[in-house]
Amino acid sequence: MKTSAMSVMACGMSGVVSGQQSGIKSSPVRLGMASYTFRNFDRAAVIGFLKQLRIDTLNCKDSKDHLPSTSPEEEQEAIDAYKAAGIHLTAVGTISFPKDDEADIRAKFEYAKRAGVRVIVCDPAVVALPRLERFVKEYDIRLAIHNHGPEAEVFHSPLDVLKLVNKMDLRIGCCMDIGHAMRAGTNVAEAVKIVGPRLYNIHAKDLMKADARNSQVAVGAGLMPMRELFQALIDTNYQGFVDLEYEMNGDNPMPGVIESIAYMRGVLGGMGYKA
Repeated sequence: MKTSAMSVMACGMSGVVSGQQSGIKSSPVRLGMASYTFRNFDRAAVIGFLKQLRIDTLNCKDSKDHLPSTSPEEEQEAIDAYKAAGIHLTAVGTISFPKDDEADIRAKFEYAKRAGVRVIVCDPAVVALPRLERFVKEYDIRLAIHNHGPEAEVFHSPLDVLKLVNKMDLRIGCCMDIGHAMRAGTNVAEAVKIVGPRLYNIHAKDLMKADARNSQVAVGAGLMPMRELFQALIDTNYQGFVDLEYEMNGDNPMPGVIESIAYMRGVLGGMGYKA
């Protein structure tokens, strides 16, 4: 057993040296996790899952106790727990802005400010957009409007988001949910290029059928052109995260999550990057 272990270590070290010599670069595409993936689990379990996955960034939603919006004290408790575990919060959401209400909007920006994030993934009412533009200027926090596919009232794809915000402050842009975008008939790689500097977050998932919401599978098992998507992100110098949002098997998501993360890391490896 000792000999076998030493052999494995030697192979691993050989691979590292070989990778260094062959010029493998650190990936410009940063993989993260949307906490909604673990919506049926508490914060302690989420932290454990992230450790297992070797992921240290989290796009955090107010699910269970992931990042409570009920009080600043409970929110701070969560922030401290993530910090102690070496986990960096990159965004909050999806947060709803259902009305043009000053107090409601300010409370949600304060929530994001306390969390120390620069991006709010959101689902806003169109009527609230002018007031939200004032708030992104005041707080210097970006709004990433989440597209929800053909069922959505307005924001079917990131291209629909762009139509409404392209003349507003640059800090108002898109969170492209690539599964919902595909169902809306959008070429996700081309959408990355079109949205360009207004793309602030990506929710990653995969589908077996391009028009069927209930056909979601682990990333890599469906139709999603991940290599083309990653290349478009690299070509446009995308600075945000690709956060896995795996919505299947809420009570046992890890098998699909592990498969999805491994596939995306493998795609990046095949492109010459170490994820």
